[in-house]
Amino acid sequence: MKQNQEVVLLRQPETRPIAADFELRNADMPSLGDGEMLVETLYLSLDPYMGTAIKGKHLSGGVGAGDVMPGETIARVVESLHPDFTTGDLVLTRSGWRRYARATTADKLPSLPDGVPASAYLGVLGMPGLTAWAGTVRLAQPLPGQTFVVSAASGAVGSAAGQIAKNMGARVVGIAGSAEKCAYVRDRFGFDACVDYKQANWRDALAAACPDGIDAYFDNVGGTILEGVLLRLALGARIVLCGMMQQYVSATPLPGPALGPIIGKRATMKGLVVYDHADLLPTWRRVGAEWIQTGRLYFKEERVTGLDAAPAALERLMAGGNFGKLVVEVAPG
Repeated sequence: MKQNQEVVLLRQPETRPIAADFELRNADMPSLGDGEMLVETLYLSLDPYMGTAIKGKHLSGGVGAGDVMPGETIARVVESLHPDFTTGDLVLTRSGWRRYARATTADKLPSLPDGVPASAYLGVLGMPGLTAWAGTVRLAQPLPGQTFVVSAASGAVGSAAGQIAKNMGARVVGIAGSAEKCAYVRDRFGFDACVDYKQANWRDALAAACPDGIDAYFDNVGGTILEGVLLRLALGARIVLCGMMQQYVSATPLPGPALGPIIGKRATMKGLVVYDHADLLPTWRRVGAEWIQTGRLYFKEERVTGLDAAPAALERLMAGGNFGKLVVEVAPG
């Protein structure tokens, strides 16, 4: 007999979540009615937005004490009373941090490019990739020869955004949190330069990497990094606000950056919510898959094994300790 498990939030943390804020529990197997299916989670996506969801501040809804953690998954249909799905189908769904779940809707997993794992549809060909595509192509709009800067450059969104801008002809500078990450960003992802923000002189390094100023900035972290970037803007710069990682892990609101440079440089600042750009997903999946196959887009995926590993992995993600897209392998694919 199958044994179900789920991870629940024990308490809402004041700052960033730690593994002790969660608990793995045994759970009843779902029963099915007409139009429903039982799915087994194969891969679970871990994403920075989960930090705001835990605090009840995310657009997708909050997570309260005792709730099962939400999350996008790739799952296998193990039983179906749904007319459109059969046993064995691989699907994309939001079954959360569960081993087995009941689902009424899901998207069948698209065909995979050669050599690309199914879990890529949780990363570079999924929501993170779409976020990067929409923020870069639709909002930042870097032109050939312009300087495009992206923070969290070794992460799932940042690495894709930088490569998209590079393929559009921009000069790309990343900001990341270690010398190792910066080396990977330059050598594997093909960025022109990368600045380690953990070095005391990172602002000087950013100025040296962007001698003509910053034409477009894709911000994933906010806080002091956004503040430093604003001082290097070029005339007519575009700033895309995608994430606020520094705010997610702070117990109190951080002071906002000085806005004078935005006025002086006639810059524009726009917020990016990926749900507003779902219309771009088919195009991105086609373009992204082509680029992967032709060597114009690379991605890095970090996996942990077992649902019980998810809490510690999320703790590491929210502390900036991950390298690339973080995925939990819940069951063998």
